[in-house]
Amino acid sequence: MSKLNNVSVVKKANIYYDGKVTSRTVELGDGSIQSLGIMLPGEYTFGTNEAEIMEILSGDLDIKLPNEEWKTLNTPESFNVPANSSFDLKIKSVTDYCCSYIK
Repeated sequence: MSKLNNVSVVKKANIYYDGKVTSRTVELGDGSIQSLGIMLPGEYTFGTNEAEIMEILSGDLDIKLPNEEWKTLNTPESFNVPANSSFDLKIKSVTDYCCSYIK
């Protein structure tokens, strides 16, 4: 889906890693939550309480999911993150993403 319809957007940005990763929280009409963001080059670790689907819309990056080896993504591409886990990213170029939180 390239467009989100009937949404509410939280004006305050989510800012991580000294501003190298930012996102905006979006609530869809059905009450589900997504975040839309940008990651600048660097290495990052993210933890999650809920399961997530990460859609990488553009960029050049490697990912290491729990109990897996490093993998290079060919964007656009998506991956699933299990609940109560963490994952590592090596961002090589500005990366555009959409994260869906699964309840």
